[in-house]
Amino acid sequence: MEQDRADANRAGGSRADANGPDADGPGADGSRANGFGAAGSRASGPGAADSGAHRAVVVGAGIGGLTAAVALHRRGWRVTILERAADLTPVGAGIGLAPNAQRALDVVGLGDRVRALSAWQGDGGMRTPGGRWLVRTDAEAAAARFGGPLVLLHRAALVEILTSALPDGTVRTGTTATVTDPGDDRRPARVTAVTAGGETEWEAELVLAADGIHSATRRALFPAHPGPRYSGRTSWRMVVPAPGRPFAPHETWGAGRLWGTQPLKDGRVYAYAMANAPEGARAPDDERAELLRLFGGWHHPVPEILAAVGPDRVLRHDVHHLITPLPAHHRGRVALLGDAAHAMMPSLGQGGNQAVEDAVVLAHHAGSGDAFVPSRALAAYTADRLPRTTAVVRKAARTGALTMLSARPAVALRSALVVAVSRLGPGFLLRGFDGIADWRPPGEPARPA
Repeated sequence: MEQDRADANRAGGSRADANGPDADGPGADGSRANGFGAAGSRASGPGAADSGAHRAVVVGAGIGGLTAAVALHRRGWRVTILERAADLTPVGAGIGLAPNAQRALDVVGLGDRVRALSAWQGDGGMRTPGGRWLVRTDAEAAAARFGGPLVLLHRAALVEILTSALPDGTVRTGTTATVTDPGDDRRPARVTAVTAGGETEWEAELVLAADGIHSATRRALFPAHPGPRYSGRTSWRMVVPAPGRPFAPHETWGAGRLWGTQPLKDGRVYAYAMANAPEGARAPDDERAELLRLFGGWHHPVPEILAAVGPDRVLRHDVHHLITPLPAHHRGRVALLGDAAHAMMPSLGQGGNQAVEDAVVLAHHAGSGDAFVPSRALAAYTADRLPRTTAVVRKAARTGALTMLSARPAVALRSALVVAVSRLGPGFLLRGFDGIADWRPPGEPARPA
């Protein structure tokens, strides 16, 4: 399970521009920028945008926003990312990239770099809090079925891979961006950017809103939409040194509680937990103490993980999702992607994966910009993504309801069903990811950048 809640509740992490504003960048005096001539330093090398390139603004530098920027840059667009955080340090911990997202990253030439960071998972499975194995998973069978293994890596590593594929000056941190006019086929979109130095207006042929689950852009474009709903669950995440005793990767389902422990390439361990809880509830002391109360008596390596993590290293976030789909993923020249468009429960581990898919599909429909017609290109993007992401959101909600059963008779029946299904073979269990992990992006994979 991959937890996206920290990044979903902010505008995303960003890489700071170490060289400061470039020569044609917007000033700090509140003056209006002349279109995207202020979008950042000119790139060099293959695929670099020239001064006549079409311009795009990305609001938010999370995983989806960064991937979209890379995909558009490779197609010749001149891209600027406006990120409200002061730097690009990711708040999240681990992220799992399934084969569908890896193939999307192949399109922008980064898939192999991500695969190189994968820790060999071996065979893991699902357990009870007492340690009994309900089912053992077969990593090789999953890789054969879906065209590759799950890659689990730290978010910081993925952010570094993505930002390394962008020109210097692409990301502007410490900037709060607001879409003031979505534009249409006849006029550009407009974005107001506020920094410590003042306010600047940007114009763009295309704006991508990757500003998270509480997206201000989504509220502005679709004010009648009910927005995200609390799922009834809260989540915790942490990264710690590997325990002294070995363990098999696992996810453990209890009564209204869940725990997972997965190894990372660098020798550390990514652990996550979830529990039924009232919205906004917090521990009376600290979140490590709360985890000890909820999970301290569970099987190895859970107690060792909790002993190794400091109270200030535990991230906690309530889980919200957009269970009511949007009418569209665009309006005018503005497209929504990632959690801004389809926030989901982390029970399928697909939140970040679907954002990466969004990014390459959007760039595919935007093309090189030479024949870009917003109404046509973005309608095609919505037609591709809305049905798929709606289905994944709903499946994640159903799976989440199953994993978080709390009545003991229901938990016992769930365990018995899992055991029974596992006896039908690994292929039967993997069928739940058919149509998700086997997705293939439009276009052929690119050569590594």
